[in-house]
Amino acid sequence: MTPEQSDFRVGVIQPVECIKEGWALIKDQYWLFFGLTIVAMLIGGAVPIVLMGPMMVGLFLCLFEKQGHRPFEFGFLFKGFDYFVPGLIVTAFKVIPILIIMLPFYFIMFATMMTTMPRDHATPEDMSRFMTSFFGIEMIFVLIVMVVSICVEIFFMFGYPLVADRKLSGLDAVKLSIKAGKANFAGILGLLVLNALLSILGMFLCIVGMYLYLPIAFAAQAVAYRRVFPEMTQPFASPPPPPASWA
Repeated sequence: MTPEQSDFRVGVIQPVECIKEGWALIKDQYWLFFGLTIVAMLIGGAVPIVLMGPMMVGLFLCLFEKQGHRPFEFGFLFKGFDYFVPGLIVTAFKVIPILIIMLPFYFIMFATMMTTMPRDHATPEDMSRFMTSFFGIEMIFVLIVMVVSICVEIFFMFGYPLVADRKLSGLDAVKLSIKAGKANFAGILGLLVLNALLSILGMFLCIVGMYLYLPIAFAAQAVAYRRVFPEMTQPFASPPPPPASWA
């Protein structure tokens, strides 16, 4: 299937409604999806560029099974490895822009830290000023990472779901995700910002709240995806068989 064969809707993402529907989708099996999400993040984070793709595809496969009211087990998460190469390609397209943009900021932060670090015989006041400036720079860096990640995610948010749902190749999924992301820019931006704010709020609950919210954030993305890409009821017809040859 090619991106040209996959139509999508525009203007159908309402961030608050997506989060509400995401919670309604998984609340009766919340702890199952919490486990799926944590395992997917842990395995994917172990070798991020290599393993994140199949784990995210597997997570969305589970979410789509739930949306379709089809039974599935925990092991269904690892079906994402059936789409290892497409998932890897989507991950590469998501990570490379972030690395290109963020590396200069990382070197600036590191250089600033090294040049302002107190030397021998530093006074407590010197250490206090250094720690204040260091944490200030760290907060700015985290904010920049968040802004850049959201900007990149707007265009790639549908990449993994398209691989899981429409079985597109990695490149075709990226192309269609960018196209649909541009057409639904405001709605996706609102959803990502709201998810980020709720995750930050969760951090104030001893960090635990952030992890508890993760399954809802992914479920909200699955809801947003399904609004933009309705479930296909009619499979594409197989090509006709070749004509019989007569001896």
